[in-house]
Amino acid sequence: MKILQSRSFERKVKKLSKRQKLQLDEQVKLIAENPTIGSEKKGDLRGIYVHKFKIKTIQYLLAYMFVKEDLELIMIGPHENYYRDLKKYLKSK
Repeated sequence: MKILQSRSFERKVKKLSKRQKLQLDEQVKLIAENPTIGSEKKGDLRGIYVHKFKIKTIQYLLAYMFVKEDLELIMIGPHENYYRDLKKYLKSK
């Protein structure tokens, strides 16, 4: 299984500190081991899974989906306006 990153995901990860990136890597490994760890969304976001986790005191959401046998990391960010931005990104894709 390959792990792919969207442009949006790459940009957000660049802004994270080293410690935050290490914690993010652990979460990505968890997702790769157990892809159903996140909850599948309904409606407009059907086929998208969202995994919630905390870095320090901030809860982050990580959206991902499956492309054939590969895992594509779509977007990461705090909860505020997350789903609105996710829908906007998916429509522009």
